[in-house]
Amino acid sequence: MAWSQFYKSVPFSRVWPFYAAAFCLFAVTGIFSDIFNLGRTPYVITILNAIFSGFTAVMYVHVGMRLNPRLFIHVTLLQIPIWLGFSVIAWFLASYFHLQPVPTASGIRFAGVVMLLLVIASYSLFIRFIRGEGRESFRISNELELAHGIQKTLVPPISLHTPQFELYGRSDPSEKVGGDLVDALQFEDGSIVAYLADIAGHGLQAGILMGMVKTATHTALLDVCSIEPRAVLPSLMERLNRVLPGVKEPQMYATFAGFRLNPDGGVFYALAAHPPILHYRMNARTEYISVEQFPLGLLPVSDYFADATTMASGDLLIAVTDGILEASNESDDEFGLDRLQEVIANHATDSLPALADAILNAVRAFGKQIDDQTLLLIRRF
Repeated sequence: MAWSQFYKSVPFSRVWPFYAAAFCLFAVTGIFSDIFNLGRTPYVITILNAIFSGFTAVMYVHVGMRLNPRLFIHVTLLQIPIWLGFSVIAWFLASYFHLQPVPTASGIRFAGVVMLLLVIASYSLFIRFIRGEGRESFRISNELELAHGIQKTLVPPISLHTPQFELYGRSDPSEKVGGDLVDALQFEDGSIVAYLADIAGHGLQAGILMGMVKTATHTALLDVCSIEPRAVLPSLMERLNRVLPGVKEPQMYATFAGFRLNPDGGVFYALAAHPPILHYRMNARTEYISVEQFPLGLLPVSDYFADATTMASGDLLIAVTDGILEASNESDDEFGLDRLQEVIANHATDSLPALADAILNAVRAFGKQIDDQTLLLIRRF
């Protein structure tokens, strides 16, 4: 259960009011049992009964919040020796100290006062716990809002036009902070490098690594004009693959789809563990471009490569993340490449922002968004 996993990592200084509140609340049951005895149970025995009852509740709370809920059965079985032990202690105290039954009126009055005090204490402790968690949630919410603002700066929608190409990219995170990245850089010679990266996972951790990927990419492309066009994308991927292991958790990595668009209309592309690129041609023939290469930041490989393709006037290149392709409906059917191709065929002549809207609207009508959804569209004039 997600909440139990969460509270395993929460410092005890935050959850002790909940433990204490549960203790006080269920200690009432120990006092209440004296009511059934018409208030005649000796005060010491009544207090011990309340302590044992509260302790039992704390054990269940601790197992549920900090351990494994499957241990509930063990805690339940443990109640047998605990209450047998309590019975022996109560008998010993009553015999050794010659404890006498309490007058009914005094006993009931004592039980009522103690029960009232325990309920008040339990209520106050629950309120303290709720207020503490509320403050923590508010702090986290503010931090996520700040991170969301940073992400808007790092991953804004992109829109570029050259005499040969039109580009549009957009990323919609599933949470306030996502791990997808779409970016494009235009250089002095008129060439463009556009790319789409998907950090494994999502949330704040993936968002931080995404920002590092963008920074490293811009740094790696500073001298792009001096690199032979076909080598631009492989050089970028190799540099990212060397940089990422030092700034991420071992299990994290990035998939990558990149394009080098030349001023003469030539196109180079490269993929690293990314879903296929769709090449929509105006003759209504769609090609799936797929290349098998290792993701970035996972293994120390250095043999990345790029291929070339040709685009006629009106052709489209579409790269998307798995948040689009793997969106599932209630029957667990995935949106997939075929449905994506249908949407593109129906809106191929629309403006690129309108085409992007059509794709994302179709995906969200198909199934609930559970992952970042990012796309990059390129049209040849």
